[in-house]
Amino acid sequence: MSVSVTDTIVAISTPPGRGGLGVIRISGPQARAVAEAILTFPNTASWQPRHGRMAHLADRDGHVVDQVIATFFEKPHSYTAEDTVEVSCHGAPVVLRFAVERALEGGARLAEPGEFTLRAYLRGRIDLSQAEAVRDLIEATTLYQARIAAQQAAGSVSRRIAPLKEQLVELIALIEAGIDFAEDDISVASAAEILRRLAPVLEGVRRLAASFQYGNLVRSGLTLAIVGRPNVGKSSLFNRLLEQDRAIVTEIPGTTRDLVSETAAIGGIPVKLYDTAGIRESQEPVETLGIERSYQAMADSDLTLVVIDRSLPAAGEDRDLIARAREQGRCLLVGNKSDLPGARDLPPEAIVVSAATGAGIPRLREAVLEALAPRGAFEPEAGFITSLRHEQLLRECIQYLEKAIAAVESTIPHEMLLLDLYAALRPLDAITGATTADDILNRIFSTFCIGK
Repeated sequence: MSVSVTDTIVAISTPPGRGGLGVIRISGPQARAVAEAILTFPNTASWQPRHGRMAHLADRDGHVVDQVIATFFEKPHSYTAEDTVEVSCHGAPVVLRFAVERALEGGARLAEPGEFTLRAYLRGRIDLSQAEAVRDLIEATTLYQARIAAQQAAGSVSRRIAPLKEQLVELIALIEAGIDFAEDDISVASAAEILRRLAPVLEGVRRLAASFQYGNLVRSGLTLAIVGRPNVGKSSLFNRLLEQDRAIVTEIPGTTRDLVSETAAIGGIPVKLYDTAGIRESQEPVETLGIERSYQAMADSDLTLVVIDRSLPAAGEDRDLIARAREQGRCLLVGNKSDLPGARDLPPEAIVVSAATGAGIPRLREAVLEALAPRGAFEPEAGFITSLRHEQLLRECIQYLEKAIAAVESTIPHEMLLLDLYAALRPLDAITGATTADDILNRIFSTFCIGK
């Protein structure tokens, strides 16, 4: 993103389409001048920070196109930490485009994707992890995702990293001082003291990196395949988890012959559910193709629910399917139809439910999340990691911290030890953006929408 951050920029900040309101955002040193060039005000009152002014958006001949509200945000108390004017129009696409065209004529240029947030980062109003959280907040599909992204945008990740970085910097300073003043008989920190200081830093970074196991689910969601023999209640369970009648349910075995997919929220995490064809021996070509897709869904999904009919005796097909699911990865055994008589005993790990009445469904929802990432281990801690970039940087930091510990134990000279400590510090700085290459910034901000 090779752009000048001293220009005044403009973009539509509301989603495409028609609505009651649409907003264009103008930011930069000439924001007020550009706004005054495209708007006419009924009075001569001066701009007041965080106050809206009624105005008319007019064409070059003075014909009024729309009545708008212009709100001024004075630097540094704005989203970009520079002078910003937001113009609220009626949400007609033609009006919003016209407002942007007039702003371009008035001296602004069109903003690049994510440039408003990039300016906020470059001017120190937010750090890089907060900027990335803004994108996650915009892309959130569940309220839980939005809440976590809002916490990160407010600095929760930065607050987790700050004390770890401070401890590491203090240790580096201690060793540097010992080296610089060695000739003055100032004692250098002992190996035991260095190890004592490194231990909590390494443990803290490891815990933060491990939180990505749950954080990745929060951000990206998961896929879940529901498999079983015909007529065990897969489609009924699918509808119950989805909380709507999406799949056809009948008493005829083999009703579902193709994959049916839909996304639901489980514990605030988006889960893509797959209802599959009943698995059995079949010579019918269409059903056989559906069964093959069922097996493929098992292989591709993050988790498989193997559903058996608890009201009927165990079948060899059930045992074969359970064995296959366990070989392929994570799976849960679900005993359905607990409301019917003749219930049989199941293995202790089985989750007993009734898709017809809803009994056991809350426990099943909890088990789905627990099977992939133990939620209780991370949720109470604000600032768990949801970004793969952050997780990779933390893993890099761990490698250098472990090398530093090995160097201390091997009595390597402190000058060499410092190389590992500085190398461990750089990934922590890269998370918050204290030291970040331009190509990383380009990759991050190019994924933002224009107008944010």
